[in-house]
Amino acid sequence: MSEISDSLLSILDLEPLERNLFRGRSPRVGWQRVFGGQVIGQALYAACKTVEERQPHSLHAYFLLPGDPETPIIYEVDRLRDGRSFTTRRVLAIQKGEAIFAMSASFQAAEEGYDHQMPMPEVPMPEDLPDRDAMRETILPRMPAAVRAYYLRERPIEIRPVELERYAGSGGREPKFNVWIKATQPLPDDPAIHQSVLAYASDLMLLDSSLIAHGKTVFDPDIQGASLDHALWFHRPFRADEWLLYAQDSPSSSGARGFSRGLVFDRAGRLVASVAQEGLVRPRPDRRS
Repeated sequence: MSEISDSLLSILDLEPLERNLFRGRSPRVGWQRVFGGQVIGQALYAACKTVEERQPHSLHAYFLLPGDPETPIIYEVDRLRDGRSFTTRRVLAIQKGEAIFAMSASFQAAEEGYDHQMPMPEVPMPEDLPDRDAMRETILPRMPAAVRAYYLRERPIEIRPVELERYAGSGGREPKFNVWIKATQPLPDDPAIHQSVLAYASDLMLLDSSLIAHGKTVFDPDIQGASLDHALWFHRPFRADEWLLYAQDSPSSSGARGFSRGLVFDRAGRLVASVAQEGLVRPRPDRRS
C-alpha cells in the first residue's frame, strides 16, 4: 500500500534535463496507455517549476496522441509571457519525437477582488459513505465486472461516489455524478503539489458523466471513450489530501462527443476549482454490451 501511496509524489518527481525541459515517468500499473490525468498533472507541475511567487489560476489542454506508459515523457516548457500580474506558459509533452499533449497555463500574482460562488450540492459527507472495503462487501458485488475492477483498483486517490447505484440500473438518469476524492497520503505544503494532484484527479471519471443520460458508462464494451481536451480553473486555496467534493454534470452529448463539467468544493462548501472536458464517446457498432 505504501508503494501506491508514494506514487503520487513519484509521478510529480520530474527530472530536470535542461532549462525548461523535464522528464516524467509513468507508474507501473499495467495500463495500456498513459492516464490522461497523469499527463495533466505532470505538465502543470513542470510549468510551475518555471514560475516563482505566483500560483496557476487556469489551464487549457488537448490530448493529441495516446501515451506509451513504458516510455518516459519529455515536458518542454515555453515561457510565453512574464507580465506584471500574469504569467503564461505553454507545455508540450513529447514521446518518441511526437507531441502527445499540449497545454497552456496562466499564473497570477495574488490580488483581492469581488468574491461569490455557486453553493455546494446537498450530498452526504464522505464519512457517511462506504469506504473501499465497505463497497467491496456491500455494493460492488451487484455491479458489472468492469465497474468492480475500477473501484477496487489500488490508486493514490481515494474515491467515494455518492450515486454509485447508477452503475447497477439500466436506462438514462439525470446527468449528474457527485464524488468525494482525496489523496490517500498526506502531501507536502507546496501549493503546486496540491494543484497538480487535483489536476491528476480531475480526469479520473469526468468523461463518464456524459453517458449517464443514455444509461451507458465508459466501462461498457460497446463504448469507445477518450478525453479530447481538458480545462481547469483554480479559484481558492485547498489541500488535495483533504476531502473534496467533485460535483459533475453533462449539459450535452452530440456528434460522438460528450461535454462534461465539474465543480470542486472543500468540505466547508468553498468552491475551490472548476473543470470542463469534451471527450470521444463513440458507440462501437461491432460490439454488444
